[in-house]
Amino acid sequence: MDDALLRSLTPAVLGVLVRRGADFAAAEDAVQDALVEAVRVWPDDPPRDPKGWLVTVAWRRFLDVARADTARRRREDSVEEVPPAGAAVDDTLQLYFLCAHPSLTPSSAVALTLRAVGGLTTRQIAQAYLVPEATMAQRISRAKRTVSGVRLDRPGDVATVLRVLYLVFNEGYSGDVDLAAEAIRLTRQVAASIDHPEVAGLLALMLLHHARRAGRTAPDGRLVPLAEQDRTRWDTASIAEGVAILQSALARDRLGEFQAQAAIAALHADAPTARETDWVQIVEWYDELARLTGSPVVRLNRAVAVGEADGARAGLAALAALDGSLPRYAAVAAHLHERDGDLDTAARLYAEAAHQAATLAERDHLTRQAARLNSRRDR
Repeated sequence: MDDALLRSLTPAVLGVLVRRGADFAAAEDAVQDALVEAVRVWPDDPPRDPKGWLVTVAWRRFLDVARADTARRRREDSVEEVPPAGAAVDDTLQLYFLCAHPSLTPSSAVALTLRAVGGLTTRQIAQAYLVPEATMAQRISRAKRTVSGVRLDRPGDVATVLRVLYLVFNEGYSGDVDLAAEAIRLTRQVAASIDHPEVAGLLALMLLHHARRAGRTAPDGRLVPLAEQDRTRWDTASIAEGVAILQSALARDRLGEFQAQAAIAALHADAPTARETDWVQIVEWYDELARLTGSPVVRLNRAVAVGEADGARAGLAALAALDGSLPRYAAVAAHLHERDGDLDTAARLYAEAAHQAATLAERDHLTRQAARLNSRRDR
C-alpha cells in the first residue's frame, strides 16, 4: 500500500466533497472511511484511477450518512462523477484556504491543515506538538465545527495560508513526523496550484533554511551557531533549488516578506565561509523587510547584520532604538558587546538571555557563552 499516494490524494478528494456541498466535518469523516477502505481493498484490487475511486467511495459514504436530508439526496445522481482534471487544483487550493480561515486561531489552523491537507493522524499531530492525543482531537474537532458553515464562494487569502505553513515549518521535528519536511511538501503543493511570487518566496525560504539543518547541531545535540557551522554538511541541491525559485520570484518585481527573508537566507547560503558573508547586502534586505513588515523582530535581526557590516558600535546604536523586552534582545546585545570588547557586560547579558531562552538547546548554548567569557575574564 502506497501511504504517500493516499496522503497526496487526501486534500483533493476532501476538496471535491466540500465543493459539492458536503459539510466539512462530515466530508472529512467520509474521506477517512474511504481511506480505510482503500487500505483494505487496494492491495488485492488496485484501481486504475485512485483519486476517482476515493471520490466515489467517500461521496457514497457521505450520502449514506446524509440520506435523510432531501437536499443532499438530490446530489446522488452524481455519485459516479469524477471531477475533471482541471478542478483538482482548485479543490485542493480551496481546502487550504478553508483550513487557514481567519476565524481559526493559528494553532487550530495548523492542526486542521495537517489533518485535512497533510493527511496526518491525530496521534501524529499530537506527538509533533507534544500534547495529549485527546487534547489535539478536541482542537481539531473545534476547528472543523468552526469552518463547517464557511462557504467556498470567494477567493481565499493566500497570505493566511502561507503564514500557517510557515508556522508548521518552524516546528521542525518532533515525534515521528518531520514537520519541516511536511511543510515543504505542502508548500510545493500550493506552489503547483497557484502562480504567486510569495508562494515561491516561502518555498525558497523553507528550502534554504532546511538545507542548513544538518549543520545546526553537534553530535552531542549542542546548538551550533551559523558562523561556526560546517558548511560542507549543508544540502547544496536544496540551496540551488531554493536560489533558482527565489530568482524567478524576484524577477516578477512583486516583492513580499517571504521573498525578502529568502534573499537573506540565500546570501548566507551563498557565502563559502562566515567571513565572506555579504553583510552589507543583508542589511539592505533587512531594510526592505522592515519596510514591508514593520516588525521589531526584523529590526532586532537587522541590528546584528549592521554590527557585522559596520562594526559593533553601529550595531549597538541600532539596537538602542528597540524595546529591551523583545525576545532575544539580551542575546543580541551580548553578542554585540562581546564584539565591542566589553566582556563583562557580554557575560552578564548571555546569562540573562539564558534565563529567557525558549528552548533547552538555546539555553545551554547561551549558558556556555557566558561561562566562556567568565573563564577568559578570570585568567
